[in-house]
Amino acid sequence: MTPKADASDSELVLPGDVQAWYEASVYARVSGYLKKWYFDIGARVKKGQVLAEIDAPDVDAQLSAANAKLRSANATIAVRDAEARFASTTFARWRDSPKGVVSVQEQESKQADSERATARLSAARADAALAQAEVDRLGALESFKSVVAPFDGVVTSRETDIGALINAGSGVGAGNAPELFRVADTHKVRIYVKAPQRMARSIHSGAKAAIHLPQYPDKVFEATVTSTSRAINVSSRTLLVELQADNPDGLLQPGAFAEIHFKISSPPNVVRIPTSTLLFREHGLEVAIVDAHEKVALKKISIGRNLGTEVEVLQGITPSDRVVDSPPDALGSGDTVQLADGPEMATEAAQLR
Repeated sequence: MTPKADASDSELVLPGDVQAWYEASVYARVSGYLKKWYFDIGARVKKGQVLAEIDAPDVDAQLSAANAKLRSANATIAVRDAEARFASTTFARWRDSPKGVVSVQEQESKQADSERATARLSAARADAALAQAEVDRLGALESFKSVVAPFDGVVTSRETDIGALINAGSGVGAGNAPELFRVADTHKVRIYVKAPQRMARSIHSGAKAAIHLPQYPDKVFEATVTSTSRAINVSSRTLLVELQADNPDGLLQPGAFAEIHFKISSPPNVVRIPTSTLLFREHGLEVAIVDAHEKVALKKISIGRNLGTEVEVLQGITPSDRVVDSPPDALGSGDTVQLADGPEMATEAAQLR
């Protein structure tokens, strides 16, 4: 038989994983007890919308104590300010008195009293600033008693209930605090595919692909290749490809398995041959070629896709070669063969040349 030129576009089908446009776990920033939750799984939420409230009496008590300390610090500032103004006025009066009425030693003493009073005022103001910072910190913790949505999306998980003990944290480290909610933005989705290395050059940004989901056998979704990792994974020898698709109806669900269908143009000089022509020998994959003198030559080939009953041959043979179909195991290079319908095959081979 003679190889067939592969000039038509073909379809490459690869498994893919659907992921949300944005997806985040929501953790508590303050410890306490869950007072109330407002949204369950499947609920649509807006950015900043309160998902739950936490009762944190420890933080409340700390904030009350910090406010009291701040009021005390502000009162101390008022006292120190009065002392500093009195000391400054006294020093000015003694400094400006007629010569000989007040000794130099007494003037220096009043100046020192004024400087000490000013220093005590500065220290009181610093203490008040520190107290204010503590109030601001605890006030921020108070705001964290309301657990809010990070962006518009859908609540895909709720891992808490009323009365549950809540630990502040991110689930990483010694605290190991669990997530309270999980929110996903699904107005668009990302689909990730691992393309075999030999097909990496056929997939490029801007290429279109069709998405098929098992739960919607009669529906086809369209996606566009946006980027690739630009590197081959050493473990799997695959290229990670990212596609994006609009999801106005929410039918593309995060975590879903999908079949991604790519339209692939065949590389130039690629031919197809039946799988029955292949020889698996010690030197690799080979085919038996019959030359013009009716002698056999074994040629090493490099194959592309397996199409079932046929395979693509990337290099090693051309459309003008005569390939032995179903060759016997004993066939070797240099063997002389006699074609069953020699004249017809010879004529066809001559025409191809």
